[in-house]
Amino acid sequence: MKTLKLNLIHKSVILALLILFGIAEGNAQEAITLGKALTIAETGSPDLQLSRLNLERFQKNLEAQRAAMKSRFSLDVAPLSYSNNRRFDSRVSEWYTNENLETSARFLVSQPIAFSDGTISLSNEFGWQSSNSSSNNLESQVFFNNLYLNLNQPLFTYNRIKLQLKDLELSYENANISYAIQRLNLEKNVTQFFYNVYMSQMNLSIAKQEVANTQKSYDIIVDKVRVGLVAKEELYQAELNLATSKSTLQNSEVSFENAKDQLKLYLGMDLFQDIMILADVSANPVPINLDTAINSGLNSRMELRQREIDIETSQFDLIQTKSLNEFRGDVNLRLGITGDNKNFGDIFETPTNSPSVALSFSIPLFDWGEKKARIAAAEAGIQAQELNFSQEKKQIIIGIRQVFRNIQNQLNQIDIAKQNEINAQLTYEINLERYENGDLTGMDLNLFQSQLTQKQISYAQSLINYKIELLNLKIQTLYDFEKGTKIMPAELYLYEEK
Repeated sequence: MKTLKLNLIHKSVILALLILFGIAEGNAQEAITLGKALTIAETGSPDLQLSRLNLERFQKNLEAQRAAMKSRFSLDVAPLSYSNNRRFDSRVSEWYTNENLETSARFLVSQPIAFSDGTISLSNEFGWQSSNSSSNNLESQVFFNNLYLNLNQPLFTYNRIKLQLKDLELSYENANISYAIQRLNLEKNVTQFFYNVYMSQMNLSIAKQEVANTQKSYDIIVDKVRVGLVAKEELYQAELNLATSKSTLQNSEVSFENAKDQLKLYLGMDLFQDIMILADVSANPVPINLDTAINSGLNSRMELRQREIDIETSQFDLIQTKSLNEFRGDVNLRLGITGDNKNFGDIFETPTNSPSVALSFSIPLFDWGEKKARIAAAEAGIQAQELNFSQEKKQIIIGIRQVFRNIQNQLNQIDIAKQNEINAQLTYEINLERYENGDLTGMDLNLFQSQLTQKQISYAQSLINYKIELLNLKIQTLYDFEKGTKIMPAELYLYEEK
């Protein structure tokens, strides 16, 4: 575009003003570019830190669940157990006193069975016991050892181990996606805060320039009034114009400092560190194909995967709901060998096999329609999530279309704003000459000065708006049209599954 050829000149002028501004303010300032601001935000932004901590929480929960599916070892030790009880023996209808002293330890290995939702365990209990009874005046002291292999298997129900693990995997994936989306939003927010400071900094620079111009006009009027070339009323107007421009400068300084504080807060920087902004706001038109943008958005947007996760999670809720008042069975098998002897080495001299099997069923009879109603509610939840998935697709398409239209419109606005700035500059210079010649009042000149200031700000804002819309398109499509490259969602994740 013809008018955009002047961007390079405009950029050079702005950067020179910013550098001079920074030197005038002092050497303690830190120059911040957009790239540097994004780098600082990657480690300092409180929002990103919270998202990272949330992701780490889900990751550790998943690691804990995977660890829980491995063999668990435990040792229970009872160094001393003593009792002295009075009991009644119904066989001979008499009371007796039993004194018992025991010490034991139990070693247990338990292993969940993921594919069947069962549990297999190996238990070994070893100890020593001394017991005597007043009924026969006999004392028994023995070593004992009980070794058991136990299998517990639920029947006719869903696999709770697999479901819980899958649910945690989906939660972790969802948190990873949320972190990636937060990183994209971070880039957008940092850019917005950055250019807010840039605009405030530019307003301040323009306000200083306006004060200098107004001061120059005021000095001219003072000289003319002194020699009687113009009426004294012009001096009053010049004083008013100068006071107004100084007030505008003060307001610009306040806005600039406030904008810097907001940027430093979001970046996680030291609030007492003074900064200045170095920005390249030149707008080079980027060719954009709408179909490519929409296809890239539908194929890459991570929000769609989040909606799919919501659907899967709702299906898990349905499975759990169907287990209410369910017909269920449990089988417990145990193989064991026990031995006891007063001599430690002869514990298994006459061992005893201790097999057992138990089969039980839970049979629901009538629940007054509770299960049916809860299943219907869960199915409605699934349908709602599927509808959300469909609506998310439509919102993505609409969002990309809107950004595309905004980009095309901003290019036109840049042309118009640039031409308006050139016209305003020429108009001000012509009328400044008329003012110096006494053909124009100070009030009229102030209007032309204000018009020039407004057009300069409008042009800079139109350039920034174009850059922000390009960034919005990159976030909406996960495609960088400026570089012509796709943004892979996995590149935005903090953790990756190995």
